[in-house]
Amino acid sequence: MIKQMTTATLPEVNFSEEGPVRHLHLGSEWIQGSMLLDAPYVLVHEYIQRMMAWLLLMDPSTAPKRQALQLGLGAGSLTKFCHKEIRMHTTAIELNPQVLHACRGWFKLPADNARMQVVLADAAQEIQKSRWLGAVDALQVDLYDEKAAAPVLDTPSFYADCRTTLTDEGCMTVNLFGRSSSFDKSVDKIAGAFGREAIWAFKSTREGNTVVLAQRTPSRPSRAVLTERAAYIESHWGLPATKWVRGFKPIVP
Repeated sequence: MIKQMTTATLPEVNFSEEGPVRHLHLGSEWIQGSMLLDAPYVLVHEYIQRMMAWLLLMDPSTAPKRQALQLGLGAGSLTKFCHKEIRMHTTAIELNPQVLHACRGWFKLPADNARMQVVLADAAQEIQKSRWLGAVDALQVDLYDEKAAAPVLDTPSFYADCRTTLTDEGCMTVNLFGRSSSFDKSVDKIAGAFGREAIWAFKSTREGNTVVLAQRTPSRPSRAVLTERAAYIESHWGLPATKWVRGFKPIVP
């Protein structure tokens, strides 16, 4: 059973600065997102960069014509990058209105416009709406509370709902992090919705974040195709995609 949070129980949002980097916090020392002050659209953390690895699993040249959906706004990094750098249609779903205000005031998130919007809602409920069924090409899930102990939404039924949002070529990326989280258990839940043959994973970062990818339709691009796509991604958006090719693999060979 998922514990529902009310406005009264939502954590206070604040920020800190560490040299050239500004961090978002939800009432604790845990960092919920970051921004370079002089380059607000750069993806600061390695795991956040890896959340864009879905680009390797489809033709990246088509990305500007696709739909991105983020569950959890954080510091707005993925929302800003998909909208401003890739120029995708981009929507983020965020429960806490303070997070949205912080992103607009402290983290350079643009106002809603024709290609980008933020929906204040419970992600688990919002993705069940008909507007999202089969509509999302890149679903990016990064849902944590102020304790950052485990994903807030990490159930088989939630991942099944995530799968229904995806287009045939669509891909979900999930950040798995936390002191009480279990990679194997989370992967089992994702596999229950997507099938194990649909899942790819990186090794954990030094900070303990593990990014998992799940495809609506499993595929096995050749190393040559992945390398070609990585070169395109690096040349167009400056992401370390060649390193991704070496660092992630299907969990079922």
